[in-house]
Amino acid sequence: MSTIDRSRNAVAPTTTRAASTASLKNPVSGVVDAVKNGVSEGARLLEMGKDIFQSTHVAELKKLFGGDTKPDRVNDGKFVGAKGQTFPPGTALKDIPGVTPANNPNPSKTVLYVNGILTPLATQQHEMQAVADKSGARVVGIHNATQGAVADLAQCLTDKLDKGKNPAVDTLADTVYGELKAGREVHLMGYSQGGLITARALFDVQRRLRVEDGMSSAQVEKLMGKLSVETFGAASTRYPDGPKYVHYVNNADVVPTLTGLGGSFDPLAFAKDAGKGAVVHRFTDGGLNPVANHMLDSLYLKHRVSFEDARAGKF
Repeated sequence: MSTIDRSRNAVAPTTTRAASTASLKNPVSGVVDAVKNGVSEGARLLEMGKDIFQSTHVAELKKLFGGDTKPDRVNDGKFVGAKGQTFPPGTALKDIPGVTPANNPNPSKTVLYVNGILTPLATQQHEMQAVADKSGARVVGIHNATQGAVADLAQCLTDKLDKGKNPAVDTLADTVYGELKAGREVHLMGYSQGGLITARALFDVQRRLRVEDGMSSAQVEKLMGKLSVETFGAASTRYPDGPKYVHYVNNADVVPTLTGLGGSFDPLAFAKDAGKGAVVHRFTDGGLNPVANHMLDSLYLKHRVSFEDARAGKF
């Protein structure tokens, strides 16, 4: 289902031993036995917990709390090109060798892609190739580094509140601002938190054009019309007016339905803004696995059509 969003208003339990006849006859003896059994049972459970902990993959725990993500953090906010090469913020887009489609080494269009949470550089490279193959465009990434699930989710909250520093937001905002001031069009794609980062960066650009350049709201909206923006399972509920938007929302995906623009039925639709004239393509795909329902390459991209067709509602 596709809509123009502005039209929407709306551990196994333990067993206890049976008390002996002697215990029943002697209440004191029964209490003593119960205490002994309780101590024994407690020690057994502690030993079981120790065994479970030791058998758990330590690497998974590190992922949760970011203990093994230091190598990824050094790339936070950097540009990502072909073969995993990284480039510092401020590098001209023309100087970055992007990822190209498997069947076209010289595409005419370029897409700036921002990844979601829990995505190290190698995974973003895989996603960029998938985007290039599907879109037929050269893809340059802006890396949203992972610091583990806890820190990544906390950063999503600060992004929603427009608080704190996010290097990926800064790089994207500076790049978009510079390209617009140079009169060039820009095509952006954001997935999951990457969609949230995209929204935050666009609001930054909007403010900068108003404050630094003294543009009126109408002038800002017109200039930002040079931006084409696609989001997939994004976690943002608001986007500034001006850019041409296509938002993809899987009704079976809890990320956009609970933290983003909402599903086909959303009682909080009145409080959300996809951007003026935005096309929101809502569909239902997937099963009981919430991770699979949120995947970019294996789910969202198979529903993507060309940007022109999407803007015309031809899904």
